[in-house]
Amino acid sequence: MESNGNLEQTLQDGRIYRQLNSLVVAHLRDHNFPQAASAVALATMTPLNVEAPRNRLLELVAKGLAVEKGELLRGVSHAGTNDLGGSIPASYGLVPAPWTAIDFSSLRDTKGMSKSFTKHETRHLSDHKNVARCARFSTDGRFFATGSADTSIKLFEVSKIKQMMLPDSTDGAIRAVIRTFYDHTHPVNDLDFHPQNTVLISAAKDHTVKFFDYSKATAKRAFRVIQDTHNVRSVAFHPSGDFLLAGTDHPIPHLYDVNTFQCYLSANVPEFAVNAAINQVRYSSSGGMYVTASKDGTIRFWDGASANCVRSIAGAHGAAEVTSANFTKDQRYVLSCGKDSTVKLWEVGTGRLVKQYLGATHMQLRCQAVFNNTEEFVLSIDEPSNEIVVWDAMTAEKVARWPSNHNGPPRWIEHSPTEAAFVSCGTDRSIRFWKETH
Repeated sequence: MESNGNLEQTLQDGRIYRQLNSLVVAHLRDHNFPQAASAVALATMTPLNVEAPRNRLLELVAKGLAVEKGELLRGVSHAGTNDLGGSIPASYGLVPAPWTAIDFSSLRDTKGMSKSFTKHETRHLSDHKNVARCARFSTDGRFFATGSADTSIKLFEVSKIKQMMLPDSTDGAIRAVIRTFYDHTHPVNDLDFHPQNTVLISAAKDHTVKFFDYSKATAKRAFRVIQDTHNVRSVAFHPSGDFLLAGTDHPIPHLYDVNTFQCYLSANVPEFAVNAAINQVRYSSSGGMYVTASKDGTIRFWDGASANCVRSIAGAHGAAEVTSANFTKDQRYVLSCGKDSTVKLWEVGTGRLVKQYLGATHMQLRCQAVFNNTEEFVLSIDEPSNEIVVWDAMTAEKVARWPSNHNGPPRWIEHSPTEAAFVSCGTDRSIRFWKETH
């Protein structure tokens, strides 16, 4: 009986190994790593054309890690280290979220087939005391925060804004700003929300990343602080919430363990130009990769597990600096914006330029280009005309140009991840909310 049990276990193990190999091959094949997929298929005797639901491996890993980890953001460290170096911890890995997105692999020349972008109404929400420099939505779209050169951070609740915008709303009866944080000594550059917890982080010119608990109505100051060695230009949480990236004046992204504050740097880095400061850093939806947009005009892709640079696109926007870079939801493409007045879509697996979105001038401000929530449209800013420009993402045709209603061009535009709504931040200090009209 015992030998039968051992045999059954061996057979079961074999089935699991074959299934795992199939999922690995399918994952590599479907995410633009054909050489790696072929190598694994050959080594494991797995058919290269094996059928598997797209992102099935990612979904299983996410579920397994969720069960294993239970609760995120464990403990509170009162002082962080600035230990630059060390090996990446084993817990640093992939945690994806399921999505439904446009398949950009079918991109083609489809002039005259552009979709129309629905009209939006806009509302002035609040003013900072200096330039409104950045904005970020929470992953569930319920909140967004704005950061300013006046060093303050404002937190808004979207449901309250929608109440304000109702035709029968009593003006002034509802306050859209539900928290204001004051803890930086220099302008705020970027923000991000923890993917699971009520934690907001901010990056600033005072060389810090600060953690705010926005569940507490009386909290005005950070409950944790990371002291970096450089001006922190951009910040992004890993999808697990256990790690964060800081893009700084240093050319290599700084990877921090949220629980220990230990900082890791890649040991395998490319050659950098004189000014390779990072304007923006963003994770892919699974955390398997991250991308940096740099002042030296280069877009760099980094492996999410090893933190090694795996591809560089030099001169992505000519000689101009790259001001933003964001992954599509399926992680196969990156949308970039540069001070050469172009917005571009790149294929991650090959570094190939897929589309260019032309007709908006942005040469002065560190603005970004973003997809709308369905990835059917691309939005950015035209500085001379003070307009918001919208393109059909598939055809690259301009489909809308709207006055921004700011006094001077917007500094930042950020779209909700969950609905047809976005936020614009002005050099005139104001914050505006835009939502689809019905």
